[in-house]
Amino acid sequence: MPLEQPINSLGFAKSPADTRVVVAMSGGVDSSVVAAKLHEEGYDVVGVTLQLYDHGAALAKKGACCAGRDIHDARRVAEEMGFPHYVLDYENKFQEAVIDEFADSYLAGATPVPCIRCNERVKFKDLLETARDLDADCMATGHYIQRMVGDSGPELHSAGDPTKDQSYFLFSTTKEQLDYLRFPLGHHTSKEQTRALAAKYGLSVADKPDSQDICFVPNGNYAAVIEKLRPGAAEPGDIVDVDGNVLGQHRGVIHYTIGQRRGLGIGGLADPLYVVRLDVDKKHVIVGSKDLLATRKVPLREINWLGDDGLLAGGERTIAVKVRSTKPPIDAILRPISDTEAEVELLVAEEGVSPGQACVFYDPDGTRVLGGGWIWRGY
Repeated sequence: MPLEQPINSLGFAKSPADTRVVVAMSGGVDSSVVAAKLHEEGYDVVGVTLQLYDHGAALAKKGACCAGRDIHDARRVAEEMGFPHYVLDYENKFQEAVIDEFADSYLAGATPVPCIRCNERVKFKDLLETARDLDADCMATGHYIQRMVGDSGPELHSAGDPTKDQSYFLFSTTKEQLDYLRFPLGHHTSKEQTRALAAKYGLSVADKPDSQDICFVPNGNYAAVIEKLRPGAAEPGDIVDVDGNVLGQHRGVIHYTIGQRRGLGIGGLADPLYVVRLDVDKKHVIVGSKDLLATRKVPLREINWLGDDGLLAGGERTIAVKVRSTKPPIDAILRPISDTEAEVELLVAEEGVSPGQACVFYDPDGTRVLGGGWIWRGY
């Protein structure tokens, strides 16, 4: 009787050579290492890089994940390692699914997170379907997040390195997508481990700096991008206090975010002022003292729930949440309203909670990501 084929490192009961994996290659060191590692292990690797916006404009932009330089770097890694590589033109999809909403959200006074929408609507939707069309068994990425198999199937867990954890940006990954995705770097406890592997494989990107900016926002200048996408968007208006008293003028609401202190142009006051609210209809930037930024109740919609039971079935529960990517999870109470809506009550008030940002749910006693939703109304 023939012996059963052992489970390979990607979770399939067949040899690596018989397992095709599409690797989403951004041109950076992380995804390059994933592709090289899987290729060395004998998998049938196919590299795919997305062109997400104007290639000519991208050539002059450094520090972004999808620029022309990065496409070249991804192609070079594939050539060095000897596996096929394709560049797919997703510019129209990216414009419709990510950039347009980014612009409209800013014009509505929100603070959007386009990287989440890109993962949700482009990489883990259209690219994932392309991977299926290529008869791949799975798709792998260089994200720092862990996929573990629990009693009820695949689970999403935060990365082994808390400083590199990208779970905030991947909360909208569905259970069906999670079944198909793999994250080979998620267990790493430091970025140095990844760079060491890049050096081991002799990759040309081994010392390439990490990307910092949103790929289509040069030098972090959001307002300049919005003005280019929506001419006339930067209409001037008044800076007012919470009682409506005019304190000064601004160059356009799109230049401001909740919690901002610098650049208000208001001096001579005893206490510093912060942007506490944006009123797009009145073209008002509303400012106040720092204590006005604190809130405990966070309304959410478009919730993606990754827990074992249904969101409503579990009722009110204690969880941990992130209301911004750069801070650790904090204790909260989740109160479901529907399958896609809820209110989160933070046990300790948080400053600068802003519409358009994400609120991501975590198991308070472990590393599991339970989903998350979009903050849609500020207080």
